[in-house]
Parts: sequence; C-alpha cells; structure tokens
Amino acid sequence: MPSGKTHDAITFLFAAPVFAAAWKVTENTGSAAVVTAAFLFGGLMFGPDLDTMSKQYTRWGVLRFLWYPYQAFFAHRSRWSHGLVFGTLLRVVYFMGALTLVAFAAVYIYASYAGGDLPRLGEFTKVWLDLGEHIRVNIGEYFLPSVFAGLWVGAASHTLTDMAGSFVKTGRITEFL
Repeated sequence: MPSGKTHDAITFLFAAPVFAAAWKVTENTGSAAVVTAAFLFGGLMFGPDLDTMSKQYTRWGVLRFLWYPYQAFFAHRSRWSHGLVFGTLLRVVYFMGALTLVAFAAVYIYASYAGGDLPRLGEFTKVWLDLGEHIRVNIGEYFLPSVFAGLWVGAASHTLTDMAGSFVKTGRITEFL
C-alpha cells in the first residue's frame, strides 16, 4: 500500500490533467477549476484513508473529531470506505450530516447562552435550502455535481493507487492489468 507521501504526490501530479479533462468535458474554466479544487481537496483531505489515523485524518486538525464516528463504523479498506462506487458518496453524506449536527449544536448553544429561541427544524432546513439556491444562482447550476465529480476522482485515484500497490507487492501485477 502506498504511503501518504505517494498519495499526495499522485494527487498533485494529476491536478493539471484533471483540469484539462474537466475543461474538455465542460468547456467552462470555472467548472474545470471547481472540479480540480475538489479533486485536490478529495485527494489531500477527503479520501478513503479517513477511516484510519492517516495524513488525511490529521490534516483536519481540531476538526478531526468529526471523523471519529466514521473511523469507528467503517473498517479500513472496506468497500464502504475505499469503494469506487460507495466510498465518496458515503463520505459526502456522512460529512453533510456531521456538519448539520455541528451547526445545529452551535445554534443550540448560542440560543441557550443568548436566551433566544431555538429555531425549528423547518427553519433550519430552510437555511440549507437557501444556501443551495444561493450557490446555484451565484456560482452555477452545476457547482455541486462538479464538486462531487472532483471528490470522486480524487478518491478514485487513491483507491486505484492502493489497488496497484497491493498487486505489485503480492506479485499479481497481471491481475491488475
């Protein structure tokens, strides 16, 4: 299995080709930049190794507590963490849920401290919907799919590198090719 340095080097090496491919598909520099930024974020901070004490995990600094339940629930290199189909999707859903809980907790603590009323779930949901609409109007209709595509390619490069490293180490390179 390649080291964190190897994964980082591969992420940086493929940033320009990812930009070129995204630009070729979208013919839009902004969308290509979003895909590439998400690819870099996905490869350096949001990849499959968040299920272990990895470089990706430690880069989260004080926010790494967000990933502890993810580590406790998913086994390392399982199809749910390293899987090409489910891995990125589950991390995105998990992260959005974790952000929602942290945001709700922050609002609850603030309301308790300031003596205000706690917003109802409908009001809280409306804020997320308004944020999504703001992104679509001001950044572009395909912003979120572009982000997901970049995150997915970043995670896929990690998983495919792990697979290639495993096959080389075990001498079964022909099975990979």
